[in-house]
Amino acid sequence: MLDAALADGTASRRCTFEVFARSLPHGRRYGVVAGIPRLLDALARFTFGDEEIRVLCDAGVRDRVAEYLSGHRFGGDITGYQEGELYFPGSPVLSVSGTFAECVLLETLVLSVLNHDCAIASAAARMATAANGRPLIEMGSRRTHEEAAVASARAAYLAGFAATSNLEAHRRFGVPTTGTSAHAFTLLHDSEADAFRAQVEALGVSTTLLVDTYDITQGIATAVEIAGTGLGAVRIDSGDVGVLAQQARAQLDALGATGTRVVISGDLDEHAIAALRAEPVDAYGVGTAVVTGSGAPAAGMVYKLVEVDGRPVAKRSSSKESRGGAKSAVRRHRPTGTAVEEVVHRVDAEVEVGEHDRVVPVPLLVKGEPAGELPTLDESREHLRRGLVAVPWEGLKLSRGEPAIPTTFIT
Repeated sequence: MLDAALADGTASRRCTFEVFARSLPHGRRYGVVAGIPRLLDALARFTFGDEEIRVLCDAGVRDRVAEYLSGHRFGGDITGYQEGELYFPGSPVLSVSGTFAECVLLETLVLSVLNHDCAIASAAARMATAANGRPLIEMGSRRTHEEAAVASARAAYLAGFAATSNLEAHRRFGVPTTGTSAHAFTLLHDSEADAFRAQVEALGVSTTLLVDTYDITQGIATAVEIAGTGLGAVRIDSGDVGVLAQQARAQLDALGATGTRVVISGDLDEHAIAALRAEPVDAYGVGTAVVTGSGAPAAGMVYKLVEVDGRPVAKRSSSKESRGGAKSAVRRHRPTGTAVEEVVHRVDAEVEVGEHDRVVPVPLLVKGEPAGELPTLDESREHLRRGLVAVPWEGLKLSRGEPAIPTTFIT
């Protein structure tokens, strides 16, 4: 596309591309925007040096393309939903404006970041809602690509998880870390008691002991014997975890370890977490489900051209229609703070913004430069928390249903 556009002169036309989801994943009622800071950081590094140009030329790229890419840097404008914002079908999550050439180059980069991070954050937010205030630990690094693991830990924390087992996510993004020993540590030792004793001596009695390597009842008894009644927590990673949590709680209380927490892990998703809500579980460790989007590993975002030289353009293909024109959005709220409607409108349309309403997109880049300081990860985490509080209660259900907030389009 770039080669042909450079050849016929259309590469320099002023264009706007928009990122949006035509629908939410099956059964979902809202999505969570995540990955905006990662995307902007990647965009700042999105240049083509001599080595990249050489490889492209070896692959058959023509001289005019190589000349354009040499020293290329995005110099357009980007507005979008901020990190931790909720989105719905048709929400203009990101608007990218500039020449056709510089905008079209960004499609894969933009979609790869947002489709992944939004999917993880959206699933994690549902899990956090299901946990109803109980801490969640992201433990899925072994179930995804090594780089996706770091991004997933960040997205999960944004969406309400308390910590991650991924130390790189702490180094890059400051995500709190925690963890427990593995079954291998217990099997390494001559006895379960030896393993527990070594862990307690190294980490103190506030540690979490994994008690289901052999027999859970005996494991709990041994754990309290070694660590005392001040033991921080026991973790159960297999079996009928609801029943086992009840039994563990009763046994710990009988042994006097009333303050020892029960941590459950092992193939949990939002539905399993919700089913455990009535059980005496103090925290959850979630792995595969969260780093794979709990059945929706991509958010379904698309990157579509909506305006050329100020003229709206739209795709008309059956089932894949788009709405022409650069757009913005206003989220309407009741005086109580409950969100009731998402109004998506052309930027040149006059739309009333009431006292309790909010314009959702914010400037991110202006002429290729940051529009201002981005919120911190913790600030974005709080923004999402407030956004979920504003959702009508039925919009937080895990069951299938309509989007939590209906979208109205004004063109």
